[in-house]
Amino acid sequence: MFLHSPLSRPQALATNNPNKMALFWLTTAVGAVLFVTFQLFFYVNDWVRAEGATPAITFEPDVLWVFSAFYGSWIVTVLLALIGTRRAQWAALILGTAMVVLNTFGGIADGLRDGWYIAFSAVFFITLPGVFAIANTWRGLKSQGASHVDG
Repeated sequence: MFLHSPLSRPQALATNNPNKMALFWLTTAVGAVLFVTFQLFFYVNDWVRAEGATPAITFEPDVLWVFSAFYGSWIVTVLLALIGTRRAQWAALILGTAMVVLNTFGGIADGLRDGWYIAFSAVFFITLPGVFAIANTWRGLKSQGASHVDG
């Protein structure tokens, strides 16, 4: 006697697919990069409009390395989600959630300083896809199909 899932086979595959989970995290990572790109464009636009009166932001090489490492760590979340094991999914959930929270708070703080459109961009490009990625990862971890995955 076989036990049948209430989901059809394509639906069951789609709900437990690590590629789908990784795609959600990749979308969030791309959103974070878009946010930073737009934030830089907004800053340069304000600087040009003020005819150079806005104080220039300068960074030491060590600080630039930290920025690239921080935004580059988004790819780690995607890679963890692609591994597909239960332990890797938990790591992707924890790291990804921390990245979403930190980027959102940073974007809102920048938005309070530089304008509402910066805060809106952070919420739209980072938080919105991040919430979907977190929910999808959580659902994947809690689904019955994840119990067969080795930890």
